[in-house]
Amino acid sequence: MHVQEWLETVPAVAVYALVGLVIGLESLGIPLPGEIILVSSALLASQHGEIDPVVLGASATTGAIIGDSIGYAIGRKGGRPLLAWLGTKFPKHFSEGHIATAERSFEKWGMGAVFFGRFVALLRIFAGPLAGVLRMPYWKFLIANVLGGIVWAGGTTAVIYYVGIVAESWLKRFSWLGLVAAVLLGLTSMLVLKRKAKQAQQQTQQAGTVAAAE
Repeated sequence: MHVQEWLETVPAVAVYALVGLVIGLESLGIPLPGEIILVSSALLASQHGEIDPVVLGASATTGAIIGDSIGYAIGRKGGRPLLAWLGTKFPKHFSEGHIATAERSFEKWGMGAVFFGRFVALLRIFAGPLAGVLRMPYWKFLIANVLGGIVWAGGTTAVIYYVGIVAESWLKRFSWLGLVAAVLLGLTSMLVLKRKAKQAQQQTQQAGTVAAAE
């Protein structure tokens, strides 16, 4: 069943809770389609008055901020053994190459990696736990986390909602296009990161080979 069609069958309160929960779990470090759920719910809000876009955006933002904060706490407590464990459970997302790419992003951008990571599917999963593992000062993480959550979750809700209102006659078609666009964006970002991760992994292996030879 189409995601939006399924959401139409549940009460508004359940939609708010589902959006907050899925985005929260994704931000915590569990690979889930948070962006697809958010886009579908925002489109649904533009069609049905029962769903308040402000409450929806607030639910998504709250889930993103709380999820990232819990992920940070888990990462700080679990350290690198946690990343190794996640690698065994989710090898496609938490491979050594992906972690190396994310670490370089944190080393280069710091708080910016947490903020802009919201807009990249794979980094949304990494940001909280990795910031904790790397022991980024919590106040820096919190600022970037809150601002990123508001801009990404609230901004996405607002943009999709108002586009749905303006393009009312094209709404049904746009719902499909919106979901397809979200999926394509997520896949593209994951493929780019995957390629970079492979390059990082190869560089790490080459460095290890050189060190062993010496």
